[in-house]
Amino acid sequence: METAVEEDGRCTGCYCAALLQDKQRGICLRRNKCISPSCIVTACVRMYSFMGGGLFCAIIGNILIVVSTATDYWMQYRLSGSYAHQGLWRYCMANKCYMQTASIAYWNATRAFMILSGMACFAGIMAGILSFAHFSAFERFSRSFAAGIMFFISTLFVLLAMSIYTGVTLSFLGKRFGDWRFSWSYILGWVAMLMTFFAGIFYMCAHRMYESRRVVGSR
Repeated sequence: METAVEEDGRCTGCYCAALLQDKQRGICLRRNKCISPSCIVTACVRMYSFMGGGLFCAIIGNILIVVSTATDYWMQYRLSGSYAHQGLWRYCMANKCYMQTASIAYWNATRAFMILSGMACFAGIMAGILSFAHFSAFERFSRSFAAGIMFFISTLFVLLAMSIYTGVTLSFLGKRFGDWRFSWSYILGWVAMLMTFFAGIFYMCAHRMYESRRVVGSR
């Protein structure tokens, strides 16, 4: 860390550590508590790289959640000599699809958790986008931390949905249909869970860097 001389309340030769937090831009909080411009730029680039990577993973994960929930290829099986497939809302056989009219607990639970996961992920994306901006009204509120929490909540909801569906399918439907397999809609659900989890990790890393920079600036 570089030191600098303070002239008329301002740092010369470097930028103040609280450059991005202090409203009096460039004014040192204490004497000789300055960080070189290259350090600030490097820290900002790393933080925004984590946030950008997390936002990318979250957007992909949210798309996969929607596609997985809406499509009809969670499971494929052979019924009456022909292949059929089903999703959370419809089942299809002989090139015709029908709505799932039966109110079955595990279907309802899987649907609910997938919808909640998509909503949590979307809220995290909004918070993640806002974390790129700096509003004085939200200075005490860490949007990167909020985004990370929402992505982890989304991950938990997807995990619950996939676990419920997997457990019931293996214990009940798997025995009912001799020739069956999970299909691509089901696989997309697990991929979405991984994407939202990595999005949460990236945003938590960005939050740690932001907090570290604030601690340095407050010294």
